[in-house]
Amino acid sequence: MPTDVPAASDDPPVGSRSCVVAGDNLPLLRALPDASIDLVYTDPPFNTGATQRQQRLRTTADPNGDRTGFGGRRYRSQPVSDHAYADAFDDYPAFLEPRLREIHRLLAPTGALYLHLDAREVHYIKVLCDRIFGRDCFLNEIIWAYDFGGRPKRRWPAKHDTILYYVKDPTAYTFNRDDIDRIPYMAPGLVGAEKAAKGKLPTDTWWHTVVPTSGSARTGYPTQKPEALAERIIRASSNPGDLICDPFAGSGTVGAVAARLGRRFLLIDQNPDAIAVMRDRLPPGTHFSST
Repeated sequence: MPTDVPAASDDPPVGSRSCVVAGDNLPLLRALPDASIDLVYTDPPFNTGATQRQQRLRTTADPNGDRTGFGGRRYRSQPVSDHAYADAFDDYPAFLEPRLREIHRLLAPTGALYLHLDAREVHYIKVLCDRIFGRDCFLNEIIWAYDFGGRPKRRWPAKHDTILYYVKDPTAYTFNRDDIDRIPYMAPGLVGAEKAAKGKLPTDTWWHTVVPTSGSARTGYPTQKPEALAERIIRASSNPGDLICDPFAGSGTVGAVAARLGRRFLLIDQNPDAIAVMRDRLPPGTHFSST
């Protein structure tokens, strides 16, 4: 195991180098010392009850191809990558509760948790987090709104996720207001030229597109989230040199952004596809190990 991930028999310093650990996050979290992590931003499985799959294709012109494009041109597609994971739990709160209790123990006194969920489970997990952290430690329900994907005909299209923001101590937590990216005013004519040019701080509703399916940032992992979301959170709620943890690391977005911003990271995932994606994505010097 890497020197910054303690085994049950020892207790070396946490976070001496950025690392990725393959395995179940619960025993690893239990082995880490109290108050050793500055920020957790994590996107656990959403309990959709289905297998989540993301396939990337490479398309080339071919008169005998399997696809028809604009103007009747024919193309042939070949799979580049195919990543999947099972997303079903008999008791989702029971699955998350021991992990959330460990996260609460592991957070530094100025630390914070950003927990990324969808509408199926967020209400149950909010009540659970209130019990673990305390209702006074709940600061925000952040809505990430986007406009991409299917359009069902018998209900309103679901186009948002929820990020619950909790802190360890509501009187002394890291929040770097001046480091947060600014966004345009919706009615710039009402605020004057100077304010309009500067932009405003985001509210608790964040409008941002998903990772484009053909974009250069796309890894092919099903749950990949935009780096802009992680960057806003990491800038606001941590400082350079801090240790950022994502116990459901997926494609490694938190680690990629943390490294770029001068933070250390601890990423955990038990899906071999996720580990493979992170090996390709994360910077040289990232330490990989398994539990």
